[in-house]
Amino acid sequence: MDISKITMNFPGLGKKPDPETQESKSQASEGGNGRSFSQGVTTVKDIISPSAVEVDFGHIRINNRFYKTFYVVGYPRYVSANWLSSLINFDKPLQISLYVYPSEEKEVLDDLKRKIAEMEAEISINVQQGKVIDPTVQAKLEDALTLQRELARGAERFFQMGLYITVSSASVEELRRVSKELESSLGGLMIIPKPATLQMEEGFKTVLPTCKDELMVTRNMDTTSLATTFPFVSSELSDDKGIMYGINLHNGSLVIFDRFNMENYNSVIFAKSGAGKSYMCKLEALRSLMFDTEVIIIDPENEYENLAKAVGGQHVKLSYNSPSKINPFDLELIEPDPNDEEEEQNELGRKIMSLHALFKIIMGDLGAQEEAILDRALMLTYKGKGITPDPETQTGKEMPLIEDLFKVLIGMEEEQAASMAARLERFIKGSFAGIFNSQTTVDLKNKFTVFQIRDLEEALRPVAMHIILDYIWNKVRKDLRKRILIVDEAWYLMKYKDSAIFLNGIAKRARKYYLGLTTITQDVDDFLQTKQGPAIIKNSSIQILLKQHPAAVDLIGDIFYLSDGEKQYLLGANIGEGIFFAGSNHVAIRVMASPQEHKLITSNPEEILKMRQEDKENKEAQNLQE
Repeated sequence: MDISKITMNFPGLGKKPDPETQESKSQASEGGNGRSFSQGVTTVKDIISPSAVEVDFGHIRINNRFYKTFYVVGYPRYVSANWLSSLINFDKPLQISLYVYPSEEKEVLDDLKRKIAEMEAEISINVQQGKVIDPTVQAKLEDALTLQRELARGAERFFQMGLYITVSSASVEELRRVSKELESSLGGLMIIPKPATLQMEEGFKTVLPTCKDELMVTRNMDTTSLATTFPFVSSELSDDKGIMYGINLHNGSLVIFDRFNMENYNSVIFAKSGAGKSYMCKLEALRSLMFDTEVIIIDPENEYENLAKAVGGQHVKLSYNSPSKINPFDLELIEPDPNDEEEEQNELGRKIMSLHALFKIIMGDLGAQEEAILDRALMLTYKGKGITPDPETQTGKEMPLIEDLFKVLIGMEEEQAASMAARLERFIKGSFAGIFNSQTTVDLKNKFTVFQIRDLEEALRPVAMHIILDYIWNKVRKDLRKRILIVDEAWYLMKYKDSAIFLNGIAKRARKYYLGLTTITQDVDDFLQTKQGPAIIKNSSIQILLKQHPAAVDLIGDIFYLSDGEKQYLLGANIGEGIFFAGSNHVAIRVMASPQEHKLITSNPEEILKMRQEDKENKEAQNLQE
């Protein structure tokens, strides 16, 4: 929610026309003495004024938008720090104004002395008459005596505070609904709001950033009570442990957070190209290593290779001539959890379901009969290697390859089987041969592993990402460790329904295996306009929005309930700036790295060339010295 939204003061609201101004305008319109040229027919007021203003009993309409203002008349007796968090984190746009007026201590002490005398007299009379003392009067007397002592010592000061809230919507019906939600939310805080009925114009002006309180509905507040309203909880996002993500742009504090303290450990990052999303992920990965976290990255653009080398990590390159291979038919014998109903008890069945999704990416959409043929062919492929659903047959055996499935399809009688085999042929002896048709040579043994697929054709990247994800997921389920899995350019997978379902399944179950899934994308449409995209966001406790493209900001705003001010901020944000969401809180953030970290993680071509030139010059100087 944006409470610092800039709103212009509309001139002329509720004001009677000035006769002199009308006369001068009349003369100008007649063109007398050339005044129309010196004064002009359009003023600044004409430009910034709305085209229509309608003041009703319960709202005010400006152009095509409706506004309703509330003032607060009742507060809870006891408040704690950040007691206004429910109001600040309200999920609809609000405009909030808080007016604080200092009071003269002498006048306050005189008033308190008189009130204390009145309450003591009332209690004394009730005691003499044998009546029960009113507990509310007794409580007020205790509060007054405490406040009197604090004021006399100078430990407290006295203030008058006014709190005003304006809600807005595009229709009267929606305005009523939002107003009821606001009243319900404030009621949970023991705050009593009242609509400014018959004073909507004054209420609207009061909430504008012009510092003019035209309602003057205030409440007594001492320094301690007033201080509990600051700072707002949504402007603070710092944990006692975790890694530093950046600088809080609201107040300059550090955003320190541990994703493994949330209800789940997943995060999503949305940003346009060049906004700094990979930079932020590399920084998080580097700093997470200090907390004994294993980091696994799927890298489509070879942006993480230098970082992997610097930390002694493992760099796995999948390409035509690379020795690193992953066999999609690999089976991992994992002890199932009998208490987990979602866990696939039949490991071969789980693998075949994953292979169905993979071959739909490779072959394209399959009909019902083709899916049945593929299922039967996969079972026969494993059976040809002596592997059945019996776990005892799944160890110590050579795993089948894609060419084994190709041979099974060729040998089947159905006509569709031959067509499916033709679509697989290029992976066996065609242009894609030697990439995925090999036994696995990769082994995850390092704390920092990067899978690089930059050298693969565009059409092969979704296939490679699915195979790598399945391989990683098997390792994660087999060996429980604290891990972060970063999937860069996740929209490659979201383009295909089955791979999107597979990624969503990992997001839902990652917490059980101590895994935090980070999905990064710049193609917001492909990610969000699927059924699984919003589901992945809902299963991610941390969401990070960096600079957005104008074509995508409205879609982002609808998903994350952004105010107009927040959307404008994302459109104009600098590189590495954005909004950091963690649970119900969010802050504006700037990603910050030390000079040493920056050298390792920057992907700016100009900086990279400069560093390479410096390294070259240093080596030449060193050789001359030797």
